[in-house]
Amino acid sequence: AADRKRMIADLKKANDPLFNDYEVAVAHADMALRLSREGGEYPLLGRGDINIYSLFVERAQRLIKPDGIAGLLVPSGIASDKSSAEFFQSIATSGRLIALLDFENRGRENTDFFPDVDSRFKFCALVASGVNRRAEQATCGFFLTGDIDLEDRERVFPLTPDDFALVNPNTGTAPIFRSRRDAALTTAIYNRLPILVKRDDEGEIVENAWPVRYFTMFHMTNDSNLFWTRERLESYGAYPVPGSRWKKGKQQFVPLYEGKMVQAFDHRAASVVVNPQNVHRPGQPSAATPEQHSNANWTPTPQFWINAEIVAENNPAKWSLGFKEITSVTNARTMIASIMPAVGFGNKLPLFLEQDDGSATEFAPALVANFNSFIYDFIARQKVHAQTLNLYIMEQLPVLPEDPYARKFGKRRAGEIVREHVLRLSYTAHDLEDFARDMGYVDRKMGEVRPPFRWDEEERAHLRARLDALYFLLYGITDRDDVRYILDSFPIVREHDEKAFGRYRTRDLILAYMNALEAGDAETVVAS
Repeated sequence: AADRKRMIADLKKANDPLFNDYEVAVAHADMALRLSREGGEYPLLGRGDINIYSLFVERAQRLIKPDGIAGLLVPSGIASDKSSAEFFQSIATSGRLIALLDFENRGRENTDFFPDVDSRFKFCALVASGVNRRAEQATCGFFLTGDIDLEDRERVFPLTPDDFALVNPNTGTAPIFRSRRDAALTTAIYNRLPILVKRDDEGEIVENAWPVRYFTMFHMTNDSNLFWTRERLESYGAYPVPGSRWKKGKQQFVPLYEGKMVQAFDHRAASVVVNPQNVHRPGQPSAATPEQHSNANWTPTPQFWINAEIVAENNPAKWSLGFKEITSVTNARTMIASIMPAVGFGNKLPLFLEQDDGSATEFAPALVANFNSFIYDFIARQKVHAQTLNLYIMEQLPVLPEDPYARKFGKRRAGEIVREHVLRLSYTAHDLEDFARDMGYVDRKMGEVRPPFRWDEEERAHLRARLDALYFLLYGITDRDDVRYILDSFPIVREHDEKAFGRYRTRDLILAYMNALEAGDAETVVAS
């Protein structure tokens, strides 16, 4: 963005005719937006980042008679995007939605419905009625690939206005239930547990499951003028110091973390390697090796650095809980969260911070474990339509509040198990010593924080399996067939296990730990 502004300014300074064309284009775009937003014809969809198709949808709804009906073929975002949430809620929760049939452009046998459109694009048949016509339920289907799916009662099923209000209470947007069973499992959980943040009709927070606030630190485009590359640091006279940091006199520059550098319970998952030939995505992740993970002093190398003083001004916390915003339901895992040190963070790696009440050591271990659990991920996949895990999606996902963590499994409370396991999984390097200290992991005689835990893949697999077993039980998913069904919805995890171990070991470990926990045994390491 900084480079773009400079180049436009250079065009103006040089009296280049292209600058005049640019000004005309900007004026036309501004006029069109102003007409949409202020003309009075599009009160619900003429706001935010306007997509022209949405204006046709709202016009159609205004044109049909009170007991009429309108069917349109439009992008699936009409039912899932935040910008269209108020409109969709107005029809979905009022009984005016007749049908929502969501299709992948990539049809059966990879024959695209619309060959000139990207195969990953999704569109839907949206059928809605006028204000005086009501339906007790809407016919819904998601990720359909052809008309043959319309005959499958597991793929196409009814949803009531109450169902839409239950699973997305803040926005009323559509979930993505791939099957009737997905819908049943998910709605049952929503009936048992609260969502992270409940808002009223005006968007004001009325209830928080945990005292957290959402925060993004640096915008990768708008704040790019604050970023330093290695070349710029070297020319400035700075020099590298341990921790992937740079220094010049009293000035320090800390890494700017991006989502690609992080994995679940792992703030050192990858360095960023810059390939200038890749115009659109020059920074690519280079996964940490087992040797690097085993070195408690090793830290990943970022693409950019940023002045430590600017970071402290934005977030004085010595460690934070963050998650990867860019994701997909087709990835191995959709939700990925981690405890991270005091560095800079790009806007695609949002943070959950305390509300200035010193509660981080209480909510952070619980939330990072909850976020990384399979059951939470399963529900998240019912909500993510594109490649972004937006805040409004996160707020509407069901989480465990504080009370269930008091449940005992043998002699140990669930909260104790979670805190210990999160500490062992997260504190694998010296740059998280502040987190370990706040968690009480100190030598009482010496008063010093203890050394990091050794990175051990086998131990980590068992720790994570026990956590997943715990969260299945606390979420009320105790039927083993339901657990198998949910875990089978993660095909990449299954395929990786089958290739490495000849079986779906992750599933087997989780089921075994569920048996152990229900028997009151929270200590035994089950057989692999």
